[in-house]
Amino acid sequence: MSKQILKFAIFLGILTVFSACNSKNKEVRTESDKVNQMRDGMTVANYKQENITVQNSLEATISSLATQMMINKKLDTNKPVIVTSFVRLDQFKTTSEFGRVVGESMIDELSNRGFNLIEFRGQMAISVNDKGEYFLSRKPHEIKKEVPSTYVVVGTYSRQNGKVILNARVIDNITGRVISSARSTFVHGLAQDCTMFGDCPPMRTIKIVKEK
Repeated sequence: MSKQILKFAIFLGILTVFSACNSKNKEVRTESDKVNQMRDGMTVANYKQENITVQNSLEATISSLATQMMINKKLDTNKPVIVTSFVRLDQFKTTSEFGRVVGESMIDELSNRGFNLIEFRGQMAISVNDKGEYFLSRKPHEIKKEVPSTYVVVGTYSRQNGKVILNARVIDNITGRVISSARSTFVHGLAQDCTMFGDCPPMRTIKIVKEK
């Protein structure tokens, strides 16, 4: 009887050691999986940073933004989409020619990717004068007073040393929910970017006076 108890005790001891080792191995595997996931995530992040997010031309930067927004599976490309001008990050009611160019270019990029773009700036009639014919307008009284339930593409830009950081998002205009987002950095390498934004200070002048 005592021999059986001894054998059982030894069996329990071995089982306990085995269970402890197995539990330890599971903890190690779990931690290893976490490390591998973080490593893979950083690899993807670094690839995105080097090949998608950072661009050396404005055209590639805009294309990157459109591509990033397109791959988001939450986005219904059949729903009408309105694109607005990109604005300064620190002043949401201020834009520039740069911001307007980005907005206009996003219309082209998203349209080519199958989005259902809506041009809300169309007048109720085509206006004509001696210099040309016009349909688009930014005067509220000349365009439609409302548009259908849509997605709205908004964007901001922030001027940094030698680069411009652009952020874009697609927002549901009813709920305010962010449907998709994108970020890209335009590296222009200019010491002074005022020529891009049209806000260079006037050239210094020297007065010319008659010598006394």
